[in-house]
Amino acid sequence: MKKSEATRLNILQKAFELIYTKGYQTTSVDEIIATTQVTKGAFYYHFKTKDEMGLSIINELLKSNFQSTFIEPLQNSDQPLESIYKMVYGILMENDFLKVEYGCPTSNFTQEMAPWHVEFTKALNELSGLWENAMITCIENGKKEGTVKEHVNAKEIAVFVMSGYWGVRNLGKLENSKSVYLTYLKGLKSYFKSME
Repeated sequence: MKKSEATRLNILQKAFELIYTKGYQTTSVDEIIATTQVTKGAFYYHFKTKDEMGLSIINELLKSNFQSTFIEPLQNSDQPLESIYKMVYGILMENDFLKVEYGCPTSNFTQEMAPWHVEFTKALNELSGLWENAMITCIENGKKEGTVKEHVNAKEIAVFVMSGYWGVRNLGKLENSKSVYLTYLKGLKSYFKSME
């Protein structure tokens, strides 16, 4: 990796850490510069604006993490409902990257930026669409294989799982406790049992 590329990646990673713990709106470019120990000129060489950097965090850092965490576990599954449950359980209960007290980075960005920034909305909607489509494909495959009831609406399940996940991440953040995750997971398991 070239020095310039390494500097850019370092800025994105350190900025993400600050934004994840403090929020996008309250994290200043000066704080990012101080944390990364690059000059202001170096920051603006790589990113014209803070928003350009924020979009790069979504498109370069979050997207690859999202792919490996939310999408890949559902590919080629012969037990889709079990795979979705295990994925959500793993993200909520076992993932060391996502902290209960800070919530979900994608959800945080959505709440802070999507209402008034079209490019953030597009980038975040793309991530959301990837997850939704991965679940729909997984469930439709299960219907073909006979592991999911034929009458089940795959999109309904995907939207239910996603909205529940993002909602419970916010409740966990408010309570600073994973106990609410267990309540959600218990309900999710019952919901899935009715579809087998």
